[in-house]
Amino acid sequence: MKKSAKPGAERVKQGSGPEGICRELGLKLTPQRLAILEYLDGNTAHPGAEEIYEAVSGRFPGLSLATVYNTLASLRDKGRLLELAIDPAKRRYDPDTKPHHHLICVACRRIVDIEHTFDLEIPDALRMGFEIKGNEIGFYGRCPDCKKTDARKQKRDLRQGGAYVRRP
Repeated sequence: MKKSAKPGAERVKQGSGPEGICRELGLKLTPQRLAILEYLDGNTAHPGAEEIYEAVSGRFPGLSLATVYNTLASLRDKGRLLELAIDPAKRRYDPDTKPHHHLICVACRRIVDIEHTFDLEIPDALRMGFEIKGNEIGFYGRCPDCKKTDARKQKRDLRQGGAYVRRP
């Protein structure tokens, strides 16, 4: 097997690296856009545009938040990025575009991928003429870190003689 002269050259040729994605989608190759794509590559934190901007802007002081939003919109519109409306406070982005579901912490808003298929059937009477292309399920609850924080707070409140009121 012949090795590529440049590591990752095969990925770029196939359109999976940042440069290849830009070429495949007809997007201008800019250092800022490539940095955004590199940040998103394999990112499972489901970042918002502001988080992406903060992570990348240190390397590119001239980068604007508008550039981040425009790049995200282009990637979303071309099917290379999912825009999640799970968090009412902000849009979150998921570079994993294959079908999957999410666990969402109602306290800290952490989002975790679930790589599992759930068999769901919608009866014809409930489809209202829709042709179903896919689904995304969000499971809401408290993550392990928030559960620990709640338990510590409850113990502290009980030690101080206060009543602990559980929040949803």
